[in-house]
This record gives sequence, structure tokens and C-alpha cells, in this order.
Amino acid sequence: MKILNRLFAGLMLLIALPAAAEIKVFACEPEWAALAQELGGDKVSVFTATTARQDPHRIEARPSLIARLRQADLLVCTGAELEIGWLPVLLRQAGNARVQPGRPGYFEAASHVRMLEVPARLDRAEGDVHAAGNPHIQTDPRNIGRVATALAQRLGEIDPENADYYQTRHRDFVQRWEAAIKRWEQQAAPLKGIRIVVQHKGFPYLENWLGLREVAALEPKPGIEPTSAHLTEVLEQLRRQPAKMILRAAYNDGRASEWLAERTKIPAVMLPFTVGGSDKAKDLFELFDDTVQRLLRALT
Repeated sequence: MKILNRLFAGLMLLIALPAAAEIKVFACEPEWAALAQELGGDKVSVFTATTARQDPHRIEARPSLIARLRQADLLVCTGAELEIGWLPVLLRQAGNARVQPGRPGYFEAASHVRMLEVPARLDRAEGDVHAAGNPHIQTDPRNIGRVATALAQRLGEIDPENADYYQTRHRDFVQRWEAAIKRWEQQAAPLKGIRIVVQHKGFPYLENWLGLREVAALEPKPGIEPTSAHLTEVLEQLRRQPAKMILRAAYNDGRASEWLAERTKIPAVMLPFTVGGSDKAKDLFELFDDTVQRLLRALT
């Protein structure tokens, strides 16, 4: 009877023990939050610091963000100075040693892809110029795949007991992702060589992936709001050499692109840019489904 009592007591203790703690992920942008959830499944809880309707360059380091980062086990951000205006403040104020640069809990997505538009010289007079290159890497799904490999590895380093789980989810994601990329590329074949105008230089990776040709930008310099004088210059340029569409991200003010579209009869296209940027872009797969379809509709 005593043995049975001990066994019963031991069983009750096991039942009473809390489930294994989830890895707390603080994601700077929605695309990395979605990717962390894909790879981490029920082993992670993910908080997203920004939304698709916010300019990731310009976020306020609010106390609520500091509190969230203080509790995080893993920080996942784009890097390449995209968050330079607010992330250093959060890191300093949170005082969380686990997620400081150089620690396993600090992860920069841009460190794992080939950067485009790396400046030959740095001059702030040229606008928001990033020393490491253009940080908007998430607009090419091939970059998402590269980051996924590194992020799955990092999750396993932070949580070695579940490393096999993360690798299994990674293999499943990669299989579905590569099949989706092939489908998107087949659908987007008519876009190759199409001349486009962009509001902000946020699409070089999308352009490189699909073969789009950027011929003008509405911002006179990166991060500088469109001016009347510059818009007039772009208008005259497009009258001589028309483009097929004007692209902007979900967080961009659409007035400049709509002004130009009205005068040139070139369609203005709002792209979701990240997860949540449109009603249809609810996850990473739907993000590119919607992006490709919006581009094709503008073309036809």
C-alpha cells in the first residue's frame, strides 16, 4: 500500500508540474514574427513590435515595448540599421542580457542574406542610407527561406531539448515554401522587364526576384517625403518614358502616388509589404500570393 501511495503521489506531482516554458520571441517586424511562429509552433510565444501600417524606420520606444523585451528569450529583427532609431533604446532600457548583440538571443535576419544597394560612400545628405545595404529583404521570398534556415538553428541553440522539433518544422516549411516560390515565379513571368515607379526605395529585392525595372522614385532621397518639385520632374520623365505601375508599401501615405497616377494614367499599386499589410496577407504564404496578384492586376 505504501508503494502504491508513493506512486500515486509521484504521479500527482508530475501532473501538477507546469508544461515546459515557451520560448518568448520579440519580433521587430511582422514577417519575422510569422516566420518564428512557423518554425517554433507551440514551443514559442511571439510578440510583434510593429504592424504593417507602421514605418519600421520610425517607431517610438514605448514603455510597453521595453517591458516585452525585458521578458524575451529571443529577439528577431531585420538589422542592417532598419531599427537604428528605436531598437538600441529598447535594448538599453530593457536591460535583458539574453537578447543583447553578440548573445544567442539576438538574431538579425539581414546577416543571413546577400544585401543589395550597399552604398559606396556614406553621406546622410543623401537621405536614409544604410551602411549594410537596403534593409527591406523580406520582399524576396528566397530571402525568407535563407533566414528560416538560420532561425531554426538558433531556436535549437536556445532550446536544445526541442532542437529536433524545430528542424522538423523547418523541413516542412522549406518544402512548402519552395513549392510556393515556383508557383509565384510561374505566375509572375509576365512581369519580367516591366518598368515601375516606386514611392520609397523599399522594393529592390522584389525587383531583383521578379525582374522588374525601377525607373523613378517619388521620394527625392530615401526617407525624404515627396516634394512638389520632384513629383513634377518625375511626371515629365514618365511622359517621355512611361512606366506600367507605381508601387508603394501599405504604410506609405498614398497621396503622392495617387497624384502621379491621376496625371499619367498609370495605376498606383499598394503592396502589403509584410504580413498584415492587406486583408489577404494574413501569413507569409498569403503575403506573396497577394503581392503577385496585385502586380498582375495592375499589368492587365
